[in-house]
Amino acid sequence: MSHSTTATLDTVADDTRATTTTSADTRSTPTPANNQLPTVRLCTAGSVDDGKSTFVGRLLHDTKSILSDQYEAVQRSSEARGLAEADLSLLVDGLRAEREQGITIDVAYRYFATDQRKFILADCPGHEQYTRNTVTGMSTADVVILLIDVRNGVVRQTNRHATVAGLLGVPHVVVAVNKIDLVDYDEATLRTIEDQVAALADRAHLNDVRVVPISSLKGDNVVETSARTPWYTGPSIVEILENIDDAVTVDDAATVDNAADQALRLPVDYVIRDHDSEYRGFAGRIAAGSVGVGDEVTVTGGRTARITTLSIAGDPVEVPARAVAGSSVSVELDTDIDLSRGALIAGTPHPATTNTVEATIVHTSQRPLVVRRRLLLRYGAHTTKAQLLDIQGIIDVDSGKLLPTRPSEFNDEPVTTLESNELARVTIKTRDAIPFEPYQPGGKIGSFLLIDDQTGDTVAAGLVLPREGQQADSATA
Repeated sequence: MSHSTTATLDTVADDTRATTTTSADTRSTPTPANNQLPTVRLCTAGSVDDGKSTFVGRLLHDTKSILSDQYEAVQRSSEARGLAEADLSLLVDGLRAEREQGITIDVAYRYFATDQRKFILADCPGHEQYTRNTVTGMSTADVVILLIDVRNGVVRQTNRHATVAGLLGVPHVVVAVNKIDLVDYDEATLRTIEDQVAALADRAHLNDVRVVPISSLKGDNVVETSARTPWYTGPSIVEILENIDDAVTVDDAATVDNAADQALRLPVDYVIRDHDSEYRGFAGRIAAGSVGVGDEVTVTGGRTARITTLSIAGDPVEVPARAVAGSSVSVELDTDIDLSRGALIAGTPHPATTNTVEATIVHTSQRPLVVRRRLLLRYGAHTTKAQLLDIQGIIDVDSGKLLPTRPSEFNDEPVTTLESNELARVTIKTRDAIPFEPYQPGGKIGSFLLIDDQTGDTVAAGLVLPREGQQADSATA
């Protein structure tokens, strides 16, 4: 993915390709190709030099998710730099410019597995000017791993990343207090940081937060618990991740039960027509809920129909099999309804449509975004003309508060322009009436893109806010 976000929030992770494979050594290795393993989406975040790249490298190395020749290349490079030990950060700092500068500036997706779970990890940049990349990485995450340098504690960028995680509603946050070896594995230092994290979690509206002392360099408490921290009685990072309850597997009966509690949302990506028969199927990826043959559904315009055939990834299925969120499916309806790309097949009742939406957006372009600018809005498979009607305020990512004016003693004018990486609450008007729904963690529902109608470049990524009478978001005035 380039520095300019060019894919929707709900598909960005799926459009990437694996950059690591299972280790070739003779130790027992998991089988990431096993589709029966539940999948957990992760995102690493934290300030520059908190050790994110080394942490990810340690994770890949200790879960045996790299090839032996990759590790040998890292060893040679480390020796050339005069290092006594292999610099595991080189496993993930893949861009030459990054290596030369010693920083990570883009979202890099990594894949690894244990014998219990598969993991998709978004390694986000630490610099403040790349907040937009962090939003992209966190938008599909089940878990954010927030790294803190034990010598510095909670810093400004820690606050920013925690606030973004709270705004996006990420279900779980693991705070990895890194470089514990540099303070001689001191318990008192960790307890002080735990107090800082507790205050941060309350301020950023984080729910499930766990603190783990680690050393990415030495491997303490990353994959296995360490004897060098006897005062820490909790699980390692990987043990926590293996027991996260948000993992998804299409064939898991429990997943189907959970999906049954959600209304179906199936955006139509394309229409399948067979010229040798009367078959007309509607294909797409289920964003929420589940679907099976015989289900009553509604379509754009409010008409109802029943599912007569269902195929998952091209394979026909029969009752009682069901497809759940994340499945690529095609369905056939019992009613002759003319649907096209961008239409929505949903449970009953059909979500209400509107031409006006309030949202939180992160500005991803270098060109300033001004009120009244005409754009394209892409919501799921639907693209329509749009206009930025109003900027209600900028979100202070340190506190999560909404600022109607820029923080300056000389400026009390309402905000009418957004700069790159700024988050804001805005009002947008669309040409087409769209069934907007509030953003749900994971990015499948309620996320959209704003696109320059002349160049096709992404201008902003957005999250739909609840309408009046629905639960409010975490940014407060």
